[in-house]
Amino acid sequence: MNLSEFSDADGALRNGTYAGLPITPVPKRGEPLPQDLPAPEAAAWRIGHWEDDDGQEFEAAFRHFVATLDTAKVAALIVGNWGGAYNNSSAKAIGLLTEHADRFPALRSLFFGAMASEECEISWIQQSDVTPLLTAFPLLERLEVRGGSGLLLRPVRHDNLRVLRFETGGLPASVVRAVGDSEFPALEYLALWLGTSEYGGDSAVADLETILSGERLPVLRHLGLQDSEIQDEVAAAVASAPVVARLESLSLSMGVLGDEGAEALLSGQPLTHLKRLDLHHHYLTDPMVDKVRAAFAGSGVEVDLSEQEEPDEDEDDDWRYVAVSE
Repeated sequence: MNLSEFSDADGALRNGTYAGLPITPVPKRGEPLPQDLPAPEAAAWRIGHWEDDDGQEFEAAFRHFVATLDTAKVAALIVGNWGGAYNNSSAKAIGLLTEHADRFPALRSLFFGAMASEECEISWIQQSDVTPLLTAFPLLERLEVRGGSGLLLRPVRHDNLRVLRFETGGLPASVVRAVGDSEFPALEYLALWLGTSEYGGDSAVADLETILSGERLPVLRHLGLQDSEIQDEVAAAVASAPVVARLESLSLSMGVLGDEGAEALLSGQPLTHLKRLDLHHHYLTDPMVDKVRAAFAGSGVEVDLSEQEEPDEDEDDDWRYVAVSE
C-alpha cells in the first residue's frame, strides 16, 4: 500500500477519484440508465442529496441504486449528504447501508459523510454511531468518516481494515478512546482530526494513550494526530510513544503546533527512520523552522513545514487557530 495516496482524500474527491476509481453519481431515480454508465466495479459510486431535507430522496435513490445496478461488484462507495445533514443524524443512512450489506460483498472502500462546506460545514454534520459500518462489512479495507457532531464509536474488532480516518472539527474523546480500545490487526493508516473543544473536540493526551502504545496496532505505518488545539501536548506525547518506532510517516499537521511542541519532538526519540514528517499549518518561529530542517538534513526524511502561520496581532494573547474547525 502506498501511504501517500491516502494523505489527501478530499483532494482526490475534488479531482474526481476515490480509491483509485473515477467517481460516478448513482443513477437518478425514475430515469433510464445512461448508456455510458461504467461497470459497477469500475467506479466509485457517489450518492447524496443535499437539498433533500427529510432524507426521503436519499432513501429512494439508494433503493433504486440497489435495485438497478449489480451492487455485488461495487468496490467503492461515497455517501454524501443523506438529507438535511445539519439537522438529521446519519443513523437512517447507516441503517440503509447495513440493511443491504449482503448486496455489497465486494465493498472495500467507504467514505461516509463526504460533503463539501457549501453543502454542510464539517462541524454541522450530524453523525451517529458508525460502529455498524464496521460490523456489517467485515471485509472493508478503508473507512473514512467526516463530521464529529453526535459521532459515536464502540470498541470493535475488524480483521481487514487497513485505513481509518476521522475528519472532524471536533472529535469526541470517547471516539478516540474507542479507536484505541479496538482491535485492528491489519490497520496501516490512522488519521484523527482532533479539532477544538468549541466543536466537541474534548480529547486530552491521556485519551491517546492506547493508540500511542501501539499494542493493538501491530502493523501501523502512518499516524496522523492532526488539527488539534493541544498540538504541543500531543507532540510531546508522541515524542516518547512506542508506536512511533514502527511508523513510516507521522502527521502532526493542521493544528497549533508551536516551538514548544517542535522542541519536544526534537528532544524525544529519533525520527530519522521516517519517510515523511508532516507539520504543515504550524506556528513555529523562523529559528525553530531552521532548527527542524537542520535536524533532518541529509536524513532522507521529507519534512513538510509549509503554511507557517502567525498569531493575530490584534489579539492580546498568542491566539492560534486550527486549520479545520467549523
